[in-house]
Amino acid sequence: MKIFAFIVLAALCCGFSIQTEPIGLFTDHGDIGHPKNAGSAIYDKVTHTYTLKGSGYNIWFNRDEFQYVYKKIKGDFTATANFEFIGAKGNDHRKIGWMIRESADDKSIALNAVEHGDGLTAMQWRSLTGENMKDPEGEIFFPDKRFEVVQLQRIGKRLIMRVGHVGKPLKTVGAHVMPNMPEEALLGLFICSHDPEIIEEARVWDVHIDQAGINNGH
Repeated sequence: MKIFAFIVLAALCCGFSIQTEPIGLFTDHGDIGHPKNAGSAIYDKVTHTYTLKGSGYNIWFNRDEFQYVYKKIKGDFTATANFEFIGAKGNDHRKIGWMIRESADDKSIALNAVEHGDGLTAMQWRSLTGENMKDPEGEIFFPDKRFEVVQLQRIGKRLIMRVGHVGKPLKTVGAHVMPNMPEEALLGLFICSHDPEIIEEARVWDVHIDQAGINNGH
């Protein structure tokens, strides 16, 4: 009983609630940071589509709240997918995209390849655990809006974000070096409503994660 209580307490202190079960290409999913409304994720094996539902006050400042579908990854990679919000228009700052994190802690070092509800596309990051994200020093914006395809690539400590339309060449949003991001980190899909009272929904499909010539894709 004492051991069980310790495990529960440790999970609460770390700021996450994770379900360890495979979902498509990923090994785990759950809410980071205890948003007021619980999120969820399902995978359709026929259409190879992920449906993400998530709440959360934001992915910003010194801690995050969102739904995360992820797996551990080591070394260089290229992760590409198509993203789309589902349902009525929500907060312009709601977010979907790719994310790499040091851990599932809500204050973790992280870098996000983000598509916002209003179509704004940005790369944003937290360089140190518990550090406030910086505006505009901690983000790169792309001048055009509303892309379906979002790609995140890692080469050593350098992370590169690209966006595009289906069937068209990708355009580079920007690149940033993350010296404190470990070689083995968490990579995955995310959704954040930017409103703790609301649960947003998104569809993600044609998901591919390439490593050293090996393509894992659905």
